[in-house]
Amino acid sequence: MVHEVVVVVFDGVQSLDVTGPLEVFSGAAREPGACYRVRTASLGGGPVTCSNGLVLVPSAALEEVEGVDTLVVPGGEGARRGDGALVEWLRGRCGDAGRVVSVCTGAFLLARAGVLDGLRATTHWAHCERLAREFPRVRVDPEPIFVRQGRVVTSAGVSAGIDMALALVEEDLGRQVALTVARYLVVFLRRPGNQAQFSAPLSAQVAQRPAVREVQHWVVEHPEGEASVEALARRVGLSPRQFARVFAREVGCTPGRYVERVRLEAARRWLEESDAGVVAVARRCGFASAEVMRRAFVRALGCSPAQYRERFRPQGV
Repeated sequence: MVHEVVVVVFDGVQSLDVTGPLEVFSGAAREPGACYRVRTASLGGGPVTCSNGLVLVPSAALEEVEGVDTLVVPGGEGARRGDGALVEWLRGRCGDAGRVVSVCTGAFLLARAGVLDGLRATTHWAHCERLAREFPRVRVDPEPIFVRQGRVVTSAGVSAGIDMALALVEEDLGRQVALTVARYLVVFLRRPGNQAQFSAPLSAQVAQRPAVREVQHWVVEHPEGEASVEALARRVGLSPRQFARVFAREVGCTPGRYVERVRLEAARRWLEESDAGVVAVARRCGFASAEVMRRAFVRALGCSPAQYRERFRPQGV
């Protein structure tokens, strides 16, 4: 039975939002026993111009598309503007699709069409605040790289569309096919959907006060160091209470939350790049024990350190 995959294209679409999932599904379609038929489609079937000036010629007109199993809605400047005719098409046809998925700011098109009402969803981190503000019925989560709510899947910025597509290929065709496609595309094993969109230092604000900024840098350079609120407060000559208040205001999260994010990221790098055991990694990265690190991994990434290493360590390392 053929599984119809249709990628919607429109003027102002982000080309990588289109080609990332397209390469994943098309690559899977070439595997023995695969059942995918992958097409691009625009309103009227005419060519579209991407946000970077690239012109795409779709293989079908949306008006003629029937029986869609997976409908992919990419993002880009055109998605944020929201073409009225495209939104109406989505409003009328998304309910008929087996799965509806968005890449990056494609979530804005789905939100305008009412598809995301009452659902948890994500988009590119830079646009999460706007999505939440303009569509209060959508429960926007800025952290994960993709979120699944039944048959609706939303993903974060550009490359996250590849992770999402690989997850769907694994669901449809099995882990081995997904791994084969991932290796062909020279990406590591797919990241779990609740993995954070970006690194700890990038996810936090850079403090304006030089002393607090130096504390941030010190934590990144010494994840194994003593990083209690009291110890960090001594570094900047403030009381623990005053330091915690200033840090949260300037960095956007508590000192404890920032330290855990930094340590988690350091542990991820060690697991990906070394043969060190879990206990040794926990010690190197400042966790009180391997169990404390395991709980942090499960809470943030949905998998244990051992499972993370199995999924994300490059082949041959």
